[in-house]
Amino acid sequence: MYWGEFFTIAIAHLFAVASPGPDFAVVTRQCITSGTKAGIWTSLGVGFGILLHVTYCIFGVALLISQSSFLFNAMKYLAGAYLIYLGAQSVRAFIESVEHSYVEQATSEQSVRKAFMLGFLTNGLNPKATLFFLALFTVVIGEDTSTMVQVLYGLYLAAATFIWFSLLSKLFGITIVRSRLLKMGKWFELGMGIVLILVALQIALKIL
Repeated sequence: MYWGEFFTIAIAHLFAVASPGPDFAVVTRQCITSGTKAGIWTSLGVGFGILLHVTYCIFGVALLISQSSFLFNAMKYLAGAYLIYLGAQSVRAFIESVEHSYVEQATSEQSVRKAFMLGFLTNGLNPKATLFFLALFTVVIGEDTSTMVQVLYGLYLAAATFIWFSLLSKLFGITIVRSRLLKMGKWFELGMGIVLILVALQIALKIL
């Protein structure tokens, strides 16, 4: 009964999750700087961020946020500030790599909790994700779709997101791939920092 609805959601999500954005940037940086394990835990955090969006969509909170300019702008500025903070960290890593070996900095271990929270906050605070899931749950999903089915949709979306970014983590964590990226690591940090700051400004100033 719900297969047509499910396939529409799955295809829309596939295009959304595969497109470059804050989640992709953060998971990629995690893999290169701290290895596959950090990338996978960050991916899990992104997956739980998806569950956050799905939860407040089911309860109608997303609609409230989208209709309140104050709440929506507050979320935009908070997300922008967080991404600028992450971008600034990358730029700082580039500056520090001028004086110290980038490889030594990049091979430092990162706690599971820190990696998870990084992914969760990056996705959970993204207002573009709020609008995307609001569109899914108001336009694609019918009013007669039961709450249980909507929950199952949410679990699928979170699992699919985690699997996608985990596969990317495995790819970028391959020794030969990571070693080559580490050789140009300081420039990668600079580029990633600029990208995150630009995305932050785009989110804070307007939603495309």
